Amino acid sequence: MAQRTLPLPAARLGRAVLTAGAAPEVSGVVLLLPDGETDSRRRPSALSYAAQLPFARILARAGQGEGLAVHVVRYRSRGWNSGAGLAADAEWAADEVQRRYGDIPVCLAGHGMGGRAALRGAGHEAVSSVLALAPWLPADPEPEPEPVRQLAGRRVLVVHGTNDARTDPELSYRLAERAKKVNRETCRFEVHSDGHALRQHRAEVMALAADFVAGSLFARPYARPVADAFAAPPPLGLRMPLAAGFGQSLKH
Repeated sequence: MAQRTLPLPAARLGRAVLTAGAAPEVSGVVLLLPDGETDSRRRPSALSYAAQLPFARILARAGQGEGLAVHVVRYRSRGWNSGAGLAADAEWAADEVQRRYGDIPVCLAGHGMGGRAALRGAGHEAVSSVLALAPWLPADPEPEPEPVRQLAGRRVLVVHGTNDARTDPELSYRLAERAKKVNRETCRFEVHSDGHALRQHRAEVMALAADFVAGSLFARPYARPVADAFAAPPPLGLRMPLAAGFGQSLKH
């Protein structure tokens, strides 16, 4: 008997991550995009969703006074595949935010393949900022280079470990370099000696991410290291180091 392939589930938003004392009205949303695979029709892993929840709570605490809601996106499948499926799911999620909350700013934040989805989905009208952590990018552009024009008008932060063995940090530098030509509000931090998961300097990376999200969604002044990174011309603004103890310097 021939086996029947079960249809993939629809993309959906995980439950909003809020914290005690959060403002009653949502005025900004972060959509967290988990890592994925280049080619896979398998259903998303529950572990990839759960892995984003600690990050979601950190961001929710950082924006609780301004009404920040954080949702982890549940993809239809775990693969990017030929149709850029993860980016399409990110754009669907931005549509869903508008349906639920109205016209409020959205930050797409992703890790690995989710970072690529965040960068690619930035053209959605609701998206005001993009955070790409160790984004997976293709080494050999086929049939053309990874697009960057959709990043115009957005604030873009890329963070990459210099010892990442899974996603080449040089590729994110090249993309940021091209993005900077169409959008001056693009910066990139390098986490020296850290790998793909960015565990070695996790506290610094989380502090950087929280500062970027709060500043981008709610017009808070950026801490000086972040403001300097946006203002610096390339290559300095694209190779800013993130060192141990950096989290302390992000205090206003």
